[in-house]
Order: sequence, then C-alpha cells, then structure tokens
Amino acid sequence: LHSHGFWRPKPLLDTARFTLSFNSWHRKNHQDSQALWKHEVVQKYLESLSKEYQQVSHQLSAHSLNDFEQRTLRRRCANLSPIAAAFQEFKEAEREVQELEAMCTELDSRDEKQLLELALEEKESLDKKMNMLCRKLFQLLVPKEKYDRSPVILEVTAGRTTGGDICQQFTKEMFDMYQSYADYKRWTFDIVNYTPAEIGGLHHAAAHISGENVYRHLKYEGGTHRVQRIPETGMSSRMQRIHTGTMSVIVLPQPEEVDVKVDPKDLRIDTFRAKGAGGQHVNKTDSAVRIVHLPTGLAVECQQERSQQLNKEIALRTLRAKLYQQVVEKQLSQEQSARKLQLGTRAQSERIRTYNFTQDRVTDHRISYDARNIKEILSGKEALDKLINRLLEFAEIEAVTQYLENLQALEGGG
Repeated sequence: LHSHGFWRPKPLLDTARFTLSFNSWHRKNHQDSQALWKHEVVQKYLESLSKEYQQVSHQLSAHSLNDFEQRTLRRRCANLSPIAAAFQEFKEAEREVQELEAMCTELDSRDEKQLLELALEEKESLDKKMNMLCRKLFQLLVPKEKYDRSPVILEVTAGRTTGGDICQQFTKEMFDMYQSYADYKRWTFDIVNYTPAEIGGLHHAAAHISGENVYRHLKYEGGTHRVQRIPETGMSSRMQRIHTGTMSVIVLPQPEEVDVKVDPKDLRIDTFRAKGAGGQHVNKTDSAVRIVHLPTGLAVECQQERSQQLNKEIALRTLRAKLYQQVVEKQLSQEQSARKLQLGTRAQSERIRTYNFTQDRVTDHRISYDARNIKEILSGKEALDKLINRLLEFAEIEAVTQYLENLQALEGGG
C-alpha cells in the first residue's frame, strides 16, 4: 500500500524508542496486566494501531481503489477493529475511574459516607472491567497458538518414593482432579488407559479430553508435580514424618485430523486381560491391547472397552497422536522457544508445582504463585480454574513482552 501512496504507520519504535529492556522491567515488577498496560511503549503502540485503524477505515471510502487494494484494506481493518474497540473501551473506563477518584477525594464528610461507598463499589467494578479488557487486548495482540483449540491426550504416571505409596495415591488424586475439571468446564473426558496400584492408588492412566479450548487450558499442566505429606499409615504416620513424592503429567495436543502413516510391519500388538474395574469381562477375556511402535519404542495401551477391536482402534489413534506429537514438539520449540511456561510439551521432567499438605499450600514455581486450600484445588473446580487462568495471564504477558522485544530487535537490525 505504501508504494501506491497510501498511509502507512510509522514503526512502533520510530515513535516510542525503548529506554528500558522489557526483560529487566518485568523482572523488577510483579507480572500484572495493568502494570504492563501502563508502560509507555505499550500505550504508544496501541495508540499507533488505533490511529492506523482510523486511517484504514477512511481509505476504504475512497472510490479510486482497485480490487486488490480494497481486499488488502478490508483484511487489515478486520484485524485492527477488535483491538481499536477494546482500546477505546479501556480508555473510557480509565477516564471514569479518574473521575471517580477525583470525586472520592472530596467525599470525606459523614453525610457523604453512603455516596462514597457507592463510588468505591463502582470503582471496584471498573477495575475488574479494565483487567478483563487488558487481557483481551493482549490476547488480540499475540497470534493464536496453533493447537489451542485442539483436544488432548492427558497422561499421568506415578513417580517413585522411599517408604510408601504416596506417589500412587497422589497420582490418583491428580487424575480425579483433571476428570472433575473436565466436568467443570463441560468437556468430554474419555479414559483410554487405567492401571491401578495395589493399595488404592494409580500407577498410570490416560484420557482423551475434548471440548472448547482444551489444550489452551491444560498445556501448562505438563511436567512434574511434587507432593509433600505425612502418610496415613505406617511408621512415618506415627512419627509425623513428611514424605516427598512426585508424579508426572503429559499433555499432548491432538488435532482433529492426525495424518500419520504407520506401517503394520513396524507394530507389535499384544493382548492381555484388563486389570481395572470394568464389569464382569475384566480378567475373563483378553480385551486389553498394547501396541509397540518398534522404530521409536513408543508403547500405548487401551483396556477400557469390552471389545478388543475397539481397544485396538483407540490405541492406534493414540499412537498416531504420539508420533504426530514429535512434529508438534519441534514446531512448538521453534515458535515458542522464548516462552518460560512451555512445559506442557517440552520439559516434562521439570518440577512445576508443589502440593504441601502439611501447610495446606499449592505453589506454582514458574510464576511464584501460592494458593491455599489443597482440597479445593484437588476438587477440580473454581480454585483450579483460578490457578490455570493465572498461568494463562502470566503467559499472555510474557508473549506480549516477547512480541515487543522482537519489534525492538527488528528495529535495531534495520
């Protein structure tokens, strides 16, 4: 468009030179949407996008545009429209807050106490609205991740610990938590493998979860989860000794169409009797299926269905998803190598969260976030959703920060 004489916005850094590295800035400041919003560079960048939207909208009314120019401008206008609208809405809310604050400074007499309380309630409501608009703006600024809307394969595996079965018990609690969370989010949760431990715990389990934006919400759950608790039985319980154990979570995005060719010659298919609760067929028929992909050593199991054929089909689908995941991991690594929170598919061995039962505290080490009431989080409802959304907000801020740093690098290289 510039070559045709149309207006083109100056690069962000022509109008707002960086005087502060964003990396050092957000290390010094607690990660918060409105804190980043107030940064001068972000303000000027959004101002430039809003101005560009106005200019493009004006250019669209010109009668001298050819078809190509019309299509280009309409596409850009459609991209900028939600950003400009949210930006304008935020600025209006900001002005309302300033007016309320000015009014509150004058309302200090007893006769005006009730009016002051109403003003403070209104300000609290506006603050919530501004936080929501901040997140919306940052989500609009950063391109959507390719697999966010995909269903997932979620696997849990017990770790090892000395002196008991706390890992297996914790693994069962975690699997139950994700199943409850799926119900809370109105997702579909289909168990494809379930290997219980002898004393009420769980060695390994896997489930296919589908619904709205499943991978987006669960992608940061992948990694090692640590538990610290006093066992309920045995010598350690009597001595009040705290044991530490771990379990791991793997979250694999599963695009609806997974086209991975698998040569039957590369597969070893074994059948065995199912081990878990599942009705009279358990331990009477060899309905469970294990498939090993010989070239890679990948192994999958399915024992949930009565039909061996159905279990085989589910296991093959899971195997294709795991093979496809190798491609996904490479793409995610290339596209998001700068993200601190990409543990769901790239760093499964890293400890991401600690559940300390003696202190009734859950700590997410990636964002230095503490939450109380472990039972509420393990119930898989509002408390877990709050923690997951805190992770998402942190990741969005990281993404915006990285986006602006990339602009800085491009400007410096130019």
